[in-house]
Amino acid sequence: MSAGTVRCELLRTRADRFSRALRGLEQGDVRALHRARVATRRLREILPILCIEGLTARKLIRRLKKTTLRLGTVRELDVLLLLIDELHDSRREHAAALGRVAVAVAKMRDDARKQLLGHASMRDLRRTARKLDDVVAELAREDEQPGKALRWAIEARVARRAERSASALRRAGAVYLPERLHVVRIAAKKLRYSVELAAEITASDRAADVRVLRAAQNVLGRMHDIQTLIDRVRQVQATLAPPSVNVWRALDALLRSLDDDCRRLHARYMRARPRLEALADRLSANDRASAAVAGPKTRAKRGAAVPRERRAG
Repeated sequence: MSAGTVRCELLRTRADRFSRALRGLEQGDVRALHRARVATRRLREILPILCIEGLTARKLIRRLKKTTLRLGTVRELDVLLLLIDELHDSRREHAAALGRVAVAVAKMRDDARKQLLGHASMRDLRRTARKLDDVVAELAREDEQPGKALRWAIEARVARRAERSASALRRAGAVYLPERLHVVRIAAKKLRYSVELAAEITASDRAADVRVLRAAQNVLGRMHDIQTLIDRVRQVQATLAPPSVNVWRALDALLRSLDDDCRRLHARYMRARPRLEALADRLSANDRASAAVAGPKTRAKRGAAVPRERRAG
């Protein structure tokens, strides 16, 4: 199989997932929204390394980034409502406060979903899917691209992502600081996408690395969801009309309970952090070494075939 065919299939698989998710989204499938969002992230991960024309890649990545953000607005509110439902069952003492927050979040979610499913927004999403299909068709016609360039590109990306993950871990330190931990979570997610893509392209076994990254991402993701709920509770608390001491106290008790959850999750993260640090250090060192083996002449040739990577969000 030629490198052009490999690149075509890598993109076709991800573009098809995005198109299927869009059809589900139009039919009102809530889960399709999450699948579409994940599909945009994986497309943004692979486009910079496919050796396609630079301007085309950059325009598509920009479109996909906007799509990710648009879908993310609704998805975050969906997740909050699911979390509130879960807490209704496990924290019955906070049922009244949770119910008040749920009303506010549900209204925001309905407004955001209505805007997402509007005619103009869906037309823009379908246009993105068509542009992806055009690139797939273009790759299908090519068969002379160097296969080694593709492997080098993903190895270099894993190294960069691992270095960024290690830097985020160092900056977060051992103190519970939600903003810095959010950066660690995003860095771990991006590194996992790169590692999974490297395993697919190089046919290497990276399951153990993916498990470490996924476990850390799950803990940090749960912490982020609860922290987001804390922010929403504070918004409700700040906009009480008319003011009520009893409602304020109920919301304050809920805030304390949620903050305790975040600190327990932070303790779990700290226990897992050494494995995450070791993995980031190893991947950055391993992939730097792989790139160095190629030699300056080969690296220059490969670098010319790969468009400049844009910083993903």
